[in-house]
Amino acid sequence: MTVITEPIASTPTPPRKINFSIKSILLPIVVVLVVVFCLAPVLWQVLTSFKVNEDISALPTVYFPTRFTLNHYIELFVRRPFWRYILNSAFVSITSTAVSLALGAPAAYALARLRPWGDKAILAGILIITLFPGILLFLGLLEIIQTLRLANNYLALIIPYTAINLPLTILVLRSFFEQLPKDLEDAAKVDGYNTWQMFTQILLPMTVPALVTTGILTFIFAWNEFIFALTFITREEMKTIPVAAAQLGGTSVFEIPYGPIAAATVLGTLPLVLLVLFFQRKIVQGLTAGAVKG
Repeated sequence: MTVITEPIASTPTPPRKINFSIKSILLPIVVVLVVVFCLAPVLWQVLTSFKVNEDISALPTVYFPTRFTLNHYIELFVRRPFWRYILNSAFVSITSTAVSLALGAPAAYALARLRPWGDKAILAGILIITLFPGILLFLGLLEIIQTLRLANNYLALIIPYTAINLPLTILVLRSFFEQLPKDLEDAAKVDGYNTWQMFTQILLPMTVPALVTTGILTFIFAWNEFIFALTFITREEMKTIPVAAAQLGGTSVFEIPYGPIAAATVLGTLPLVLLVLFFQRKIVQGLTAGAVKG
């Protein structure tokens, strides 16, 4: 007996649906546009610092040069003591940042944990000072500098920078100390630690990300500050990078040295970029600490 089997008709596979989302297309485009918008001025300064003078003054504008030179950077160190300016900015910024952290960390801990008398009034005063524009303190600081004879002295910059950065340092670090569990302090007291030992040996190492984040903010302010540095320091060998870059001159009164100015801008910004990249992980930890409770 022969059994005849009919072929089974195969069911056609439905076409795959392509998930089309406008958001998935617009989001990368928006990100690229924002990055280009933010980095375009930086790229322009970097390219200008390497352009030859003919390309800088050429019309139409040469956006992407084919000829490059290091003469603008060499000119900075030949005509002016630019290494001295870098060292001046570094010394003033590092010192004011260290003093701000050294004074701000104990004050922040005291306001967060010890709760001194009138702590709310103190916090309100610190907040008001933080919101107060620093430029409005200029005339008062000028009188103080003249009275104390601190002109052409590094203290003329270190003291104002520390005073301006201290309120922000206290506010930021106080929020981090409040996030730390209080059980650590109770256990430390049981082990015989006094308040200072508990602060320096247990709590302070746990707030390194906060210290790094706050320190970088204060360092950037001190590094980029211009008005105080321009007024309080007039000696050439004590000037900082922003003042020195602003006072660069050409071979004649009518010449604007765009190349050396761009080179000075790049050299003045490069340490900040390297600092942020080096402490990138600590900065992210400091900015996100306390964002999630649990």
